[in-house]
Amino acid sequence: MVSLLTENSFIETLNNVERKKHLQKIKIIKHLYVKGAKTNTDICNRFHISSPTSTALLNELMAEGLVEKQGRGKSVGGRKPDLYGLKDNSLFVLSIDMDRFKTRMAIFDNNNNNIAGTQTFSFKISKDLSAVEQLYQYATNLILSSGINTNKLMGIGISMPGLVSPNVGSNYTYLLTPPNSDTLQQVLEKKFNKPVYIQNDVKSATLAEFRFGLAQNKKNVLVISMDWGIGLGVIVDGKLRSGSSGFAGELGHIPLLENGALCHCGKRGCLETVASGIAMARMAKEGIKSGQSSLLNRLSDQEIEQIEPQVVIDAANQGDQYAISILAETGMHLGKGIAILIQLFNPELVILGGKIAEAKQYITVPIQQAINTYCMPQLRETTNIALSGLGKDAGILGSVATVMENIFESQIELAK
Repeated sequence: MVSLLTENSFIETLNNVERKKHLQKIKIIKHLYVKGAKTNTDICNRFHISSPTSTALLNELMAEGLVEKQGRGKSVGGRKPDLYGLKDNSLFVLSIDMDRFKTRMAIFDNNNNNIAGTQTFSFKISKDLSAVEQLYQYATNLILSSGINTNKLMGIGISMPGLVSPNVGSNYTYLLTPPNSDTLQQVLEKKFNKPVYIQNDVKSATLAEFRFGLAQNKKNVLVISMDWGIGLGVIVDGKLRSGSSGFAGELGHIPLLENGALCHCGKRGCLETVASGIAMARMAKEGIKSGQSSLLNRLSDQEIEQIEPQVVIDAANQGDQYAISILAETGMHLGKGIAILIQLFNPELVILGGKIAEAKQYITVPIQQAINTYCMPQLRETTNIALSGLGKDAGILGSVATVMENIFESQIELAK
């Protein structure tokens, strides 16, 4: 049976013919995962192999329980060809989507079916490793309750806020490891005894948009995450770009205001100080305390101190004018930042995601107005602005894709 967790020691036992066959099988599985069900002809053309070879490989993968026939493709004359796709529940990934105050977990199979539902846990992501044990316990309980065959669990994907370097395996903002010790990735792999891949939350959402969302089959796309902070994912020439250290896209920490408020990054006047969930919460508190007429006045003193962006969005959707004005100001600043990005990258599409995107027209209208004001018409007129269709599932789906694609690539490299 084809294993996507094959060790180098096993590969070394294969002769050249067996290694080539193993490599071809891995490539076919990856292709079916990324592109969906395909015909034998599609696979022949994609990998430049003969029809008998492709048929034999598909038959072996079906015998191994990984591939199955899934209906018929389009006919180009004569009998409609069989479609081959990955069989449900052949492989599994545990996906973990962390934000500052809560974490969502789910187990997905190779066809992105959510096996046991998404569970949400309220706990604050820590600067040190104190949250790791709690994270491990929640994850272990979910795996056990799901009843999956853990031999088919390919790995764990974790999306999280902060400066994340996937290549190093560390987060330089949260879950910090001591100097000259194991990286965060290594710590987690020892806990789970499975491959673990960490990724910045915005990069994870961007990968999900690229594989499953509005960015499918597009070459140049920007994904803006509007949450407690402001993040950017960049797709250029059909590839997700992360920069030399994996830190590309820190849009929220570009200083745009002279003598602005102090940002938690240590600089003053960052975009995040006026156009983020943090900024919205601050404006809401200031307005309530200054006597603004608003539905937000119904909140208790404790609720005011712990106010979240969702509360402002909910009030705006009920027609609250002060909440709408907060979103309008936030959107104007965001739009100014996005206008700069459009002139730098000339994207065909900008996708707006994150919690603040749930405000819909209350955030998109001021963003578009600011883009119209600050962006050259030749660039803005060829750029579409759209709300993410994946919504809050973008990060958790991105972690699934991160695991699967890393597993595929590592196995392909081993088999070469």
